[in-house]
Parts: sequence; structure tokens; C-alpha cells
Amino acid sequence: MEGNGRTMRIWLDMILKKRLKKLVNWQFIDKTLYIQAMERSPINDLELRTLLFANLTEDINNREIIFKGIEQSYYYEGYEKENDDE
Repeated sequence: MEGNGRTMRIWLDMILKKRLKKLVNWQFIDKTLYIQAMERSPINDLELRTLLFANLTEDINNREIIFKGIEQSYYYEGYEKENDDE
């Protein structure tokens, strides 16, 4: 919750944007699958790479994707998602 995960995901997106002209669309990555893949990644990162690769987008200038990704990062780290109906 100190922000290291959020920073890593933003950093990863900036590298992908610059080198591959793609971003991870984090809002489509299930929290449980992501956390499990992260936990196993020091031993084998294939699961994590597959999960991220399946959710890449070329829509790199879409601010909604970028900000929704940051919002999703808070959710991964234990914060509750806001209900859009309220």
C-alpha cells in the first residue's frame, strides 16, 4: 500500500509505450489472477507475461485507459473500488 506496485505498473506502461507502442489495459486483469502470477513470477514469469500480453492495447494515448489502470492499481493493493452507481 506504500505505492511500490503502482509505481512499477506505471513504469512498465511507460516502457511498453515507448518501446512497443502498447500499454497494459489493467482494468481487464483479474486481481486474484494477477496477484497469484506476481507471487509465482520469481520462479517462473511465463504466467505473468501471458496475462499481461493478453491485455495489451495499442490505444496508448487514451487517458481513460491510463487513469483506469492507476485506479485498478489501488484495487490490487487492497483499496475498495468505488461504485459507479453512487
